[in-house]
Amino acid sequence: MPLVSTGELVAQACVTGRALAAFNVISLEHAEAIAAGAEAAGAPAILQVSENAVRFHGGRLAPIAAAAAAVARASTAPLSLHLDHVESTELLYAAHPEGFSSVMFDASKLSYEENVRATADAVRWGHERDIWVEAELGKVGGKEGEAPLDAHTPGVRTDPAEAAAYVADTGVDALAVAVGSSHAMTERTAALDHELISRLRDAVSVPLVLHGSSGVPDAEIRRAVAAGMVKINVGTALNTAFTGAVRDELAANATMVDPRKYVGPARDAMAETVARFLAVVAG
Repeated sequence: MPLVSTGELVAQACVTGRALAAFNVISLEHAEAIAAGAEAAGAPAILQVSENAVRFHGGRLAPIAAAAAAVARASTAPLSLHLDHVESTELLYAAHPEGFSSVMFDASKLSYEENVRATADAVRWGHERDIWVEAELGKVGGKEGEAPLDAHTPGVRTDPAEAAAYVADTGVDALAVAVGSSHAMTERTAALDHELISRLRDAVSVPLVLHGSSGVPDAEIRRAVAAGMVKINVGTALNTAFTGAVRDELAANATMVDPRKYVGPARDAMAETVARFLAVVAG
C-alpha cells in the first residue's frame, strides 16, 4: 500500500489510546522483517533510519531510503518512513527528497538555549514541507560513541516544566523524553519512572516518545503506554535477534558459506521480535 505519514499514524494511536512502535532499519533485511512483523501482528509501524545507519552506508541516505520505501509500499501493513537522531542539517534537508514524512532532530548534545534555537529552525523547515518533527529533551544516552550514562543520575531525566517551555518555544510535533531507559541495552532490565511519564503527559501538548525501549520489560512498556507514551522506539532488540540467529545457524553448520542460509533465519527472528513488540504496545 502507499506509504502512510508518521503524523497520521501517531494521530491514530492517540485517538485509540494505543502506542505506535518504530523500528530501526540498518539493512534491507531489517526493513523486510519490520514489514513482515507488522503484517503478522495486523498493526501499523514506523521504519526509521538513523544517522548512524546512514553513516554505515557510506553517508549515503538514498539507497537505504529507497529500499525501505520499496519494502513499505509492497507491504499490506500501514508503514511510514522516519529519519531518526538527525544531528546534521545536511541530512535533515535530505529527508524530504527521499520520501521521509518525519524526522527526529537531535540537538540534545547542545546547551538548552542552543537546542531550542536549532530545533525551532528544524521545525520551521519541516513544517514548510509537511514533515512531522520529533525532538529530544533530557539525556537518554547509550548510543555508540557516547560516554556511559546512568539513566538514574540526577539531572538526566526530563523536567516537566522545562519540557512544556521547550515544546512551546520549538513547536515540535512530539517529544522524546528521558524517563529511565537507555539506548543499546541488550538486557531488558530498565525500570521506568511512570509517575514522571504521567507528569510529562500532563505538562506538554504533544505525544511522548520512549527511546531505548529494547531494554525495557514488556510490563514496563505497557505501564508506560498507559501513563502517556505514544511512540515506542526499538532498535537493539532486532539486532540481538538477528545476531543470535546467525550465531546459531553458523554454529550448527561450520562449513556454511551461503549467506542466505543464515540471513534468512535471522530475518525471521527479527520479524518475530517486531510482532511481539507490536502486540505489547497495543496493550
